[in-house]
Amino acid sequence: MGIGELDREAHVPEGRPSGTAAGPRTLAEALRARGDDGLAALLRARPDLLGPVPNDLTQLATRAGTRASVVRALERLDRFSLQVAQTLAVAPDPAPYPVVFGLLGGGDVPEVAEALPRAVALLREQALVWGEDERLRLVRTARELLSPSPQHPSPTGLGPTVAEATAGMSPGRLQEIVAAAGLPSTHDPVSAVASLTGLFTDRERMGALLDTAPPEALAVLDRLVWGPPYGEVTARPTPPVGWLRDRGLLLPVSPRTVVLPREVALHLRGGRAHRAPEPRAPELVVAREYGPQVVDGAAAGQAYAALATVEELLKSWDHGGPAVLRAGGLSVRDLKRTAAALDVPEPVAAFWLELAYGAGLLASDGEADERYAPTPAYDDWLDQPPAERWVRLVTAWLAATRTPGLVGGQDAKGRTLSALGPDLDRAAAPEVRHRVLGLLATLEPGAAAEPESLLARLRWERPARGTSGSASRTAGAQAPAPGPAAEPGAAGPWASEVRPAAPAQPADGSRHPADLRERLARWVLGDAELLGITGRGALSTAARALLNLPLAKAAGPAAEGGGVEPEVAAERAAELLEPLLPQAVDHVLLQADLTAVAPGPLLRPLADALAVLADVESKGGATVYRFTPGSVRRALDTGRSASDLHAFLAAHARTPVPQPLAYLIDDVARRHGHLRIGAASAYVRCDDDALLGEILADRRSAGLRLRRLAPTVLAAQTDPASLLEGLRSMGYAPAAESAEGDVLIARADAHRTPPRTPPAPVPDGPPAPDATLLTAAVRAIRAGDRAATAVRRVPAVPVTAGGLPRTSAAETLATVQAAAMTGSAVWIGYVNAEGAASQRVIAPVRVEGGFVTGYDHTADEVRTYPLHRITGVAELADEEV
Repeated sequence: MGIGELDREAHVPEGRPSGTAAGPRTLAEALRARGDDGLAALLRARPDLLGPVPNDLTQLATRAGTRASVVRALERLDRFSLQVAQTLAVAPDPAPYPVVFGLLGGGDVPEVAEALPRAVALLREQALVWGEDERLRLVRTARELLSPSPQHPSPTGLGPTVAEATAGMSPGRLQEIVAAAGLPSTHDPVSAVASLTGLFTDRERMGALLDTAPPEALAVLDRLVWGPPYGEVTARPTPPVGWLRDRGLLLPVSPRTVVLPREVALHLRGGRAHRAPEPRAPELVVAREYGPQVVDGAAAGQAYAALATVEELLKSWDHGGPAVLRAGGLSVRDLKRTAAALDVPEPVAAFWLELAYGAGLLASDGEADERYAPTPAYDDWLDQPPAERWVRLVTAWLAATRTPGLVGGQDAKGRTLSALGPDLDRAAAPEVRHRVLGLLATLEPGAAAEPESLLARLRWERPARGTSGSASRTAGAQAPAPGPAAEPGAAGPWASEVRPAAPAQPADGSRHPADLRERLARWVLGDAELLGITGRGALSTAARALLNLPLAKAAGPAAEGGGVEPEVAAERAAELLEPLLPQAVDHVLLQADLTAVAPGPLLRPLADALAVLADVESKGGATVYRFTPGSVRRALDTGRSASDLHAFLAAHARTPVPQPLAYLIDDVARRHGHLRIGAASAYVRCDDDALLGEILADRRSAGLRLRRLAPTVLAAQTDPASLLEGLRSMGYAPAAESAEGDVLIARADAHRTPPRTPPAPVPDGPPAPDATLLTAAVRAIRAGDRAATAVRRVPAVPVTAGGLPRTSAAETLATVQAAAMTGSAVWIGYVNAEGAASQRVIAPVRVEGGFVTGYDHTADEVRTYPLHRITGVAELADEEV
């Protein structure tokens, strides 16, 4: 079936958009016919058109047709809307609505009749399609992007038209094809092409021609019908291929390449541009269902674990973290160490690092020997309630464009991407996170989606140009054709004579952004579980509140929210999460094996003190601490005495202090500080000269290079810190002392960076405009358009190349003075101090001192303009005032 017959035979259902043949002649005229709400909808959907605000509707139409803007708009279409645009790109220009309906298989796919009006309305709203229903036009840039070519095959799998494929073919060769096809000869190439096109679009005559085709030739057509339409042939084509070439059913592109004309392919397809139109979004499949309380409990437990992990990570870097690489970021070795310390895989460790960095809790210190360290904001974060800390982490994650899943991969230059390093920003990340979580919110509370169905839905909502339709399927896959088909097994060796040409690949081997979006979606599912946004794959109630989504099942699109302010949503989320988090306890349980069990999260002062006195042995629902001589000595080094430690344990233990623990504290305290170390470069002094003799006799002290200065004093050729560590490694408990002989308290101050701001997200285009900006922009564009299209009074004044009126200074002054006296409006050209030219309609009210003051209809306010910056002035026709 040809395109010409679709208009006559396609059944168009009732309810399609109404229209007449008469309509706008340009996109600017189509925009001018819109109401203010229609213009606001366009600017909301394509905010890049607002930078800066267009002067008038002609400039808006021009900007809407630029390549960068059209590409961005096409990439944000859903799959069916994109399929409609691709269909319009291969349809006649302009295309009647029935033709588009038929090319999409509307008669065979009932859902198309329901979805097509919505898709056409969406394309119209975004100024990708304009014109009435009988003359639908795709904007020129979109047609150029979506039309098939050898370098960029169409997702429809269709090739060029007969007219396009025969451009440049000799007139003699065209007449040979016309004669072989059984058509009368013509007098010129144009009529020959029209004759062939008429044959291929006539169902009966085309069917009769294919009835005479050899079965092998039909098998060749079957391989190309759904695309790619280009095929490679041998230097000497076999008889079936020759039969097709002689009759124009295959047209040469090069000596070794042929193409299936679009009209022939459409006849073989039954008039369908797409093999499988997808008018409906795939349904989300529920994998499991849990009670909402079960989901919220699991999510809260994971949220608490997330807080503990971030706190543990930053506490381990409290006195200075790993060094910053010269190119920025964390080394592979330091990432491995961090992962081992957190007892998680390296990709998960990278996630926690990037999360803390994105929340502003971690940064480089900026010193000469640059290292990572917590920021002052980390201390403020620790002082917040747990639920508010979780809200801050999740909010930062939702807005961040940094993508930890890329860590360990390579950039375009083959360099390894490191955690906390550059080149990890992906602008699409926040949108993908919100879309994934928004889709989960459309399910009933407690329902977890099947991941593959979720990904299929995302692919439908944001398909890649070039991946929708038949081009995404295996090249050469056969489908039932309305024309004669070869008998099974009759193709023989001839079908291999035309091999479908491989589609062109990018020279740099780059992947399409859709591949990244799918990977981002998979990472989002894992990250949301780690953060406690989801529990067992289902969205938690607190996450619904934070995402500004309804707490019940969402009824609208996934991107729509609950409509409250972000601050209110954050407070509501914290209130919902707070009762589910474990409450902090103020006690531990001491055991006889020198361990202490914390039955829950400890209050912060107790946790900090116990972390000095004991070492963490295991974590989980209850944390186990172990007391060792080293940990007790560490507590004594902070200036505490044995009695202080006994009192501390007695105050915070629900069980009596075990005797082994009391003996351990007393024993270490008795030996602690018996040896004193100071700076000579270093010395050791002790009242017990026998103990000093024991140290000198110990072969392990040889590296310290000690010598006796006095019976109670040893000197060392090393610094005090090294001497202190060396003697401790030998089993002694020395204490450092100052130059005055006082014991130095080892209470290391936490290392903090200077105040740092979190990394700014890399925007994916301009931000969405708010209602105030849209209203002001529409008003300014309307006013500018009135100025640009105002009718000038005849005789017209000279106009510059830029479209501005041009008059002498005397004429300008006389005209504005007359307008001020009569209260009429005039059209002026104006050049501001930056050299930007514009045209305006003003109603002068005062002219004095080289300035004219009047009401500016373009800006909708009273303004004053220097007369020397007005290029010219013209009166308006009476009906325009």
